[in-house]
Amino acid sequence: MTSHVPLNLGAERTQPGAAPLAAFDHLSRGDSAPTWLADAVHAGWGLPPAATAIELVTVSENATFLVRSSEHDDFVLRVHRPGHVEDTSQILGELAWVAALGDAGVVSVPDVVPGAAGSALVSFVDDAGSEWHCVGFGFVEGVVLEDAGDPRPHYREIGAATAVLHDHVTRWSLPDGCNRFTWALPDMLGETSRWGDWRGADLTAPQRDVLARAEALAVATLSSFDGEWGLVHADLRPSNVMVGPGGLSLIDFDDCGFSWLLYDFASALSFVEHEEYAPDIAKLWVEGYRSVRELPDSLLVYANTLSMIRRLTMLGWTTTHRSDALPPALWDAQIPGSVAVAERYLASQTWLFDR
Repeated sequence: MTSHVPLNLGAERTQPGAAPLAAFDHLSRGDSAPTWLADAVHAGWGLPPAATAIELVTVSENATFLVRSSEHDDFVLRVHRPGHVEDTSQILGELAWVAALGDAGVVSVPDVVPGAAGSALVSFVDDAGSEWHCVGFGFVEGVVLEDAGDPRPHYREIGAATAVLHDHVTRWSLPDGCNRFTWALPDMLGETSRWGDWRGADLTAPQRDVLARAEALAVATLSSFDGEWGLVHADLRPSNVMVGPGGLSLIDFDDCGFSWLLYDFASALSFVEHEEYAPDIAKLWVEGYRSVRELPDSLLVYANTLSMIRRLTMLGWTTTHRSDALPPALWDAQIPGSVAVAERYLASQTWLFDR
């Protein structure tokens, strides 16, 4: 599971850019699924239409709905964004990892809920000829950490859980017929970025200059990084962690892919790197990780560098996603916050750990 890849921003990738989920543009949280989707879900999971409610939770990389039925346990339905994965083997790769983690009992993850025919993946073609892929996950009792108040006290536990994931992937491999995409630099930055180039944001010339200099420094720094490479969650932030009676549960593995293991540190701080408390949660994450797995001080500069890269990646993400995918104040902070993070990184490549 451990290998290394060249750092080549000019490399082409075959992964297509994520197309918008325009079919759900008119929906808001809590709205019912459109009839064409509801009919497919009823058929795919054998649910009686009159006794089933399918309501939108969010639209981000994919569209997520909550399915409630008197004839079936509640479950979370994910409708995959066209183009987010290269083929169904990548969806099956995510499901295989989640199932393996659940079977091993090393962390709390949702169960995969198969369709009526027993398949974990339910696919259908709509009237316009577009192919859609859907998966179901067991409903996890609790509250999303992002909505549970102050997430800071949980970052030590998030770091520890991430180390458990990393230990697992060093001993486990994807089964035959399963795959996942990569999170190498060409997937994060530039014209080939999976979620959009940060240069497409509404930036002033001085803002663009600061961000470009930070990007250049980060890319140059990573050229000397020979760190562990393997399957990572790639989005283990408070919106993808549930707090329940039994502790934390990890959800939404839809961004999982092959990258530097330390990329999970960067993703844990997504969107909030500019906040005053960012160094505090960075240190708590590292403390938790080190309670399970070794993380030498010499690697912290690369952790901080990947965090800078992640901030630019997610600024690009804002150019291709709905604004309601984030709380309004957080969305509005992405450009000025990214510039502030870049300035701190240019002043010190270990600024998250300096105080």
